[in-house]
Amino acid sequence: MIPKLAFLALAVTAAQAATCNTRDFGNSIAKAIEACASGGTVVVAAGQYRTGTIQLRSNLELHLEAGATILGSGDPADYPLRKSVWDNHEEISSLIYGEDLENVSITGPGTIDGQGEVWWKREWMVSGKNHTAKASTPAELAEVAKIRHGRPQMIRLVGCRNVRIENVRLVDSASWTIHPLLCEYVNVRGVTITNRVPSPNTDGINPESCRWVHISDCHIDVGDDCITLKSGKDELGRKMARPDEDIVITNCTMKQGHGGIVIGSEMSGGVRNVAVSNCVFHGTGKGIRLKSQRGRGGIVEGISISNIVMQDVAEAINIVTFYQGADKPTDLFPVGPGTPIFRDIHISNITARGSASAGQITGLKEMPIQGITFDNIRVSAKKGFTVTNAKGIVLRDVEILPESGPPLVTDNAEVSVPPGRH
Repeated sequence: MIPKLAFLALAVTAAQAATCNTRDFGNSIAKAIEACASGGTVVVAAGQYRTGTIQLRSNLELHLEAGATILGSGDPADYPLRKSVWDNHEEISSLIYGEDLENVSITGPGTIDGQGEVWWKREWMVSGKNHTAKASTPAELAEVAKIRHGRPQMIRLVGCRNVRIENVRLVDSASWTIHPLLCEYVNVRGVTITNRVPSPNTDGINPESCRWVHISDCHIDVGDDCITLKSGKDELGRKMARPDEDIVITNCTMKQGHGGIVIGSEMSGGVRNVAVSNCVFHGTGKGIRLKSQRGRGGIVEGISISNIVMQDVAEAINIVTFYQGADKPTDLFPVGPGTPIFRDIHISNITARGSASAGQITGLKEMPIQGITFDNIRVSAKKGFTVTNAKGIVLRDVEILPESGPPLVTDNAEVSVPPGRH
């Protein structure tokens, strides 16, 4: 006779090991998830599934078989509204959503297609960009009204722990593609993200205010930044005070996108303890990009970036605390909570060819960027590197080869070049 406690343990184990195939539930993903409510694996069988928001559960793996494609709906009514974590305003849900979950996985080899073009066109009718006229007719204005609560991200997980996204193919997200927010122990591996260019704000992977994150072996080709680390914006981000921290990014390839590896500009809760290595950027707008501006506040520190190869990247290295605004880096403002701080950043073993610009470091006059070391850097570009409002910049074994002009221009900057090749 099995003791009662042992019987209960066996029952829990059986429930956790459940496998629910969409074929057994009328090809309904929602019904298969409901059947696996106690945990297990939901197998999305080969075929196409048009859907709005898919709500995940704890102890659940959503596994897409080869030939399975989830198609995101273009109707905002298919995505419930939720309160924003930051300021309690209403925003549209993501295509795949989870909140306060543990042990949640999304795996391939199947495909999630956000069918984002209909959402992008609505955005372009607001901005008039991409050869699209601004909305004026009643039909166009009705289309624009469909994005008044934003556009759905593809995968958004909030406050989750033990997250795994692996070997799945993600295509044409309406907005950001993978967005873990306030999550812990996040592992993204072997994921391919392809969002057609142009496509507005279709970032690849954006961990925000997360800790213990591993991103590896991914290929990203998108209409905005490829991988971006964030931690909230301005006063709300500083009040939340949740840094993006303890993050490893390795063995990834980036094609197109505004930036390869990016920190900011929403980094008001801070970003720290980040290691990036062994990546290739081909055709991105920027390669390594750290960006902020007055009003953001927050500290970016403890960053190591190494073993990066760039080809035809417009600007190889861009580190600025003056990202945008009507003010100028040469202006002098009082130092306060909204003053961003960049320090303790180490960049090594970088090869960049075919760049328009080797890059820049541009700090604020009242708060120079501090403590950046460059070691074993080779950049071939049309123009050289500039350093403005910075202290403790060390160039060790750095070779900048501009087609014209000087390799290095400094303004209000302390730059040291140790003996050796430079």
